[in-house]
Amino acid sequence: MTGTVWPQGYSATLEGTYQAYEDAALRIGILGLGSLALIFLVLQTRYNSSVLALIIMGSVPLALVGSVLALWVTGLPLSVASMIGFITLAGISTRNGILKISRYVNLVVHEGEQFGPDLIIRGSLERLAPVLLTALSTMLALIPLLLGAGEPGREILHPVAVTIFGGLLSSTFLDAIVTPTLFLSFGRTSIERLQGSSTDALEPAVY
Repeated sequence: MTGTVWPQGYSATLEGTYQAYEDAALRIGILGLGSLALIFLVLQTRYNSSVLALIIMGSVPLALVGSVLALWVTGLPLSVASMIGFITLAGISTRNGILKISRYVNLVVHEGEQFGPDLIIRGSLERLAPVLLTALSTMLALIPLLLGAGEPGREILHPVAVTIFGGLLSSTFLDAIVTPTLFLSFGRTSIERLQGSSTDALEPAVY
């Protein structure tokens, strides 16, 4: 297949809606990567450990698995709206990881719990309720947008709702297994460093 040969002095460019989508997608992609980098820096500074920061951020790809599957099941393409949903979802899934890791750290540093499976079980159970409540309340709020795909004013927000809903399903269930397992496998050195330092492992307030 050969390309079109244009007369001298003529050229072809893509403009209009497609060009606007390309520009917006590129901008959102750059902002998304910048957001992830900033999240990592904040977590690394907070816990003084790149390992713990990476464990917390490990929940982000778990959320993206559900988002991609949700878009595939519903037949929706990757759009600017769904990309915005990805960024929102990254924040929610990271917050859930912070809840778990902070509880593990506080149990060891402030309550004298020994690192091991008992620590993981206790910390995970104590943070199960707030994680589930966050996921359920968010998914319930998204139901009108999921069911109103063809209604005026909701067609733009529908891909966002599908992305977040699917991501919350996968991250909530997979994170309950993956994050504790990663922490048990790689978190001992970081916990011992925090335990031997004067760092205050303050826990996020949960009511």
